[in-house]
Amino acid sequence: MSLIEKLETDVELKGSAEQFHEVFCGRPHHISNVSPAKIQGVELHEGEWGKEGSIICWNYVHDGKAQIAKELVEKVDPVKNLVTFKVIEGDLLNEFKSFKATVQATSKGNCCVAHWTLEYEKLHPGVSHPEALLEFAAELSKEIDTHLTSAN
Repeated sequence: MSLIEKLETDVELKGSAEQFHEVFCGRPHHISNVSPAKIQGVELHEGEWGKEGSIICWNYVHDGKAQIAKELVEKVDPVKNLVTFKVIEGDLLNEFKSFKATVQATSKGNCCVAHWTLEYEKLHPGVSHPEALLEFAAELSKEIDTHLTSAN
């Protein structure tokens, strides 16, 4: 039985795909200003914001607990408004052998869709699927969108 899994969801947003991508890829350290209840801070540990190979550390609250995720920015595609983060240290690795999160924003008329993909390998069959984390990402996307569209 394979412990490698994938979860996906789409989140309809009112803002532009480019604006949404710019926040997640180029300015994730601003997200704590938009959603302080979820994201306490994002720090650049190595490289440059929005560049492949950079290492960033997220301090966030999930299910009422403070969590940390140190991530490698594995892929950035500004044409497709896509960024992939690979967890290299932190709380997620207590339950998962590997964990990647990809978000791609695609234009849809006057708005866009943020497509989230979580790819992970559980340490053992008793580990739950991270549906709550996928919902966390969807809610965070909506909060960022609200911030972006109310600022205009």
